[in-house]
Amino acid sequence: MASSGSSTIPSTNSYTRLPDLKIPPRSGSSADLTRSARSSRLGSPMEDMTKYEKKLLQGDGGYLLEDVPHLTDYIPDLPTHPNPLQDNTAYSVVKQYFVNTDDTVVQKVIQHKSSSRGTHFRRAGPRQKVYFESDEVKACIVTCGGLCPGLNTVIREIVCGLEVMYGVKELIGIQGGYMGFYSKNTVTLTRKTVDDIHKKGGTILGTSRGGHDTIKIVDSIQDRGINMVFIIGGDGTQKGAAAIYQEVKRRGYKCVVCGIPKTIDNDIPVIDKSFGFDSAVEEAQRAINAAHVEAESAENGIGLVKLMGRYSGFIAQYATLASRDVDLCLIPESPFYLDGHGGLLEFIEKRIKEYGHMVIVVAEGAGQDLIAQDMRSMDNKDASGNKLLLDVGLWLSQKIKEHFGKKKKTLNLKYIDPTYMIRAIPSNASDNVYCTLLAQCAVHGAMAGFTGYTVGLVNGRHAYIPFYKITECQNKVSITDRMWARLLSSTNQPSFLSKKDIEEKKEEEELQVSATSADNVNSITTRTGLGFSPILTLSLYHPTFMKPPRK
Repeated sequence: MASSGSSTIPSTNSYTRLPDLKIPPRSGSSADLTRSARSSRLGSPMEDMTKYEKKLLQGDGGYLLEDVPHLTDYIPDLPTHPNPLQDNTAYSVVKQYFVNTDDTVVQKVIQHKSSSRGTHFRRAGPRQKVYFESDEVKACIVTCGGLCPGLNTVIREIVCGLEVMYGVKELIGIQGGYMGFYSKNTVTLTRKTVDDIHKKGGTILGTSRGGHDTIKIVDSIQDRGINMVFIIGGDGTQKGAAAIYQEVKRRGYKCVVCGIPKTIDNDIPVIDKSFGFDSAVEEAQRAINAAHVEAESAENGIGLVKLMGRYSGFIAQYATLASRDVDLCLIPESPFYLDGHGGLLEFIEKRIKEYGHMVIVVAEGAGQDLIAQDMRSMDNKDASGNKLLLDVGLWLSQKIKEHFGKKKKTLNLKYIDPTYMIRAIPSNASDNVYCTLLAQCAVHGAMAGFTGYTVGLVNGRHAYIPFYKITECQNKVSITDRMWARLLSSTNQPSFLSKKDIEEKKEEEELQVSATSADNVNSITTRTGLGFSPILTLSLYHPTFMKPPRK
């Protein structure tokens, strides 16, 4: 039933490691270690998250495996154990229990005949050998950042996966986000206590923004004897998870750090989509339908719906395409202007005159530059460092009313803001299945000794992705892509872009692609004399190193 090969990672002879800084395991009191750790590091506890050790395996034809770290990278000679799944009756009908050790998932599925084999990630799934025995595992789960449909489902399936598939008995939940590691109580998690939580929205563990102190968090992890940490959150949370992994590795502590990417905006790169996104789009349909009914039932009726989308307009885009009742969709990636020939207000006036009503969908991050010019706003930020946005829905409503008022025309505008409603619901059937697979893949990876990774769907296959790949940039709607063209065709709205704007957008996207692919230029590389060229790369990454888009 097992696949060929018994090792979960390539043999230590298959690539050459660069020497690591060896720091002895923690000894002495928590206070002593904290003082020592703080004195040995520069800057804040989050500073080390900008340093990533890249584990790259390069083969023929441009094949590049961006591998994830493993416990044996810094704790050699760890014993292995047979995977208990092979004795699990539920899996007795499965033809092949375990993922082949050479299985990878390609990042870009569309290739030309002259293309290289491209970047690959390690395929997720159970391995033949595991690096933990069931009774030695003490796992914890934490949820951070904003709410998202499916959080409780992920928690449930991590607990069930560890307990049912691997026989793990000690699982705890960290309450209140990152700061809960050192300022909140924990809750015991069992299959019985999480049995029906997937039917509820939100998170049973509670959440918060900010509160990340790497030293205090890792102190708490080590003091409690935790050796598996599952962190559910967005890009900021995953950066924090990367910092925790670095500190755990620095101490030489046997502890897996695994991330499950979460964002309602679907703005995490590499992965096909984030969990909860389908549920959010489906719930947004209710608001759009209500706006359509209101607009259609009144003279010169306008239904204006504001949806989530701080920097990426995916919810607005997909909700618009799914609805077919929307006449205008505005997102952060596509600039627009209000007045003058070809402006937004002129288009609204023409559409009302032609059809008698219209529906407008606007993402919360759209038009922020225009609002700032009007209101001379301050650049305030929340606890996670996100810019506090001004209410584009209220602002746009007022501008439309002023325009029609000047022309003394009747207007019935209804503004609907379901912003937090769409993220507070339980996940739908599609997301429930997706959350289950993400959680189980995370559990399989942790038991197999992988660490410093996040799990996600890449081209329809689940993969283990190093933290730096999902925190180096944000996924955004490409307004030079066919999907945006489909939306424009559906709504029959203008793009509000000049030829110059389009060229600048294309150039901006090309710069981002080239910056991402060239981030290994200044790397330190060690090669072997084997038939292929495995490499291990150490490099520094920080978002500010990337070329800024053209203004």
